[in-house]
Amino acid sequence: MPHSSPKPSPPLHRIGGKPVSGAASAPGRCMGHGVSNVVSRHHEHAVEAHQCCSALVQHVAAPVAMVWSVVRRFDQPQTYKHFVKSCHVIDGDGDVGTLREVRIVSGLPAATSRERLEILDDERHVLSFRVVGGEHRLANYRSVTTLHPEAEGCTVVVESYVVDVPAGNTREDTRVFVDTIIRCNLQSLARTAENLAKRPGTAK
Repeated sequence: MPHSSPKPSPPLHRIGGKPVSGAASAPGRCMGHGVSNVVSRHHEHAVEAHQCCSALVQHVAAPVAMVWSVVRRFDQPQTYKHFVKSCHVIDGDGDVGTLREVRIVSGLPAATSRERLEILDDERHVLSFRVVGGEHRLANYRSVTTLHPEAEGCTVVVESYVVDVPAGNTREDTRVFVDTIIRCNLQSLARTAENLAKRPGTAK
């Protein structure tokens, strides 16, 4: 009887470490950023051969609560995401399962994106959404954002994602494109939260 090898598991993407195969069920630890095991598991992505993944980190000179107040508004991504022209909630009230449609500013190879809120953890400061439709080329996009307190009232923001590589593009092309957008968003988030922190009477 011919022997058939089991189908290999997709490699696991882990922040601060090398991809690990055959350990998709094992929780990892974000050693590079001091993230607890409870949170770091959200940044582990099973990546298929036709997909790419990445993670970016942003330091913000504002308390976690203030940064989170901006990030958690799933209905208002345009507050800090400059590539979003507008946002309309299609279904839901801001809790997990809420569906939104965002309109993208002109100049990008996209018009709209329909996105579903997958995780909203106010205690651990974790937000995740998945793209489920729209007029764009980034299929099966899933993003996870977590916030972590730093000394002196500052915050570390970690955002990771996995996405299909569009036909005709390489994994590196796709990664550079998405990384550039996320980096701009995170820098804008830092400015937005830091400006809020400077307002008179704002709780620190």
